[in-house]
Amino acid sequence: MEEGTKNKKTIFVGGISEEVDEAKLYEKFSTFGDVIEVQLPSAATNPNRPEEANKHRGFAFVTFASPADAQDAIDNMDLNELQGKVVKVNIARPMKGPIQPLGNRAVWESEDWLQQYAKPLAQSGGVQGRNAQKNDNAEAEDLQLDAEKDDAMDEE
Repeated sequence: MEEGTKNKKTIFVGGISEEVDEAKLYEKFSTFGDVIEVQLPSAATNPNRPEEANKHRGFAFVTFASPADAQDAIDNMDLNELQGKVVKVNIARPMKGPIQPLGNRAVWESEDWLQQYAKPLAQSGGVQGRNAQKNDNAEAEDLQLDAEKDDAMDEE
């Protein structure tokens, strides 16, 4: 067994046919040891369509009570047939890539991002910025008109 996989108890089973369900996986893999859990991720994307409810994504995770049982399952099931399809079985690994602590939130909801990239409203170029600029221009024109009126009054 490779170094680093000694304590791994969860295996990945890929290439599963649509007919396979959690019960069949449990039945097949329990011959190698005590199965604690079988996860078969659902492919259902629309909860209003019941025909998708029984479909899965074509892979599963099986967690054993001991790492030795997991390794036995890998040794015996990798590249073997399960319900008419050849399956790939190996140690489950965490997803690659950084996991953002924000989850599925928009990047601009982060205070750090706002501080680094956001402009004040008047400088943003949006509607509020244009309105603020119009207001500033109107005030400047009013001040100029007032100054011209004051100059005209002083001359009289």
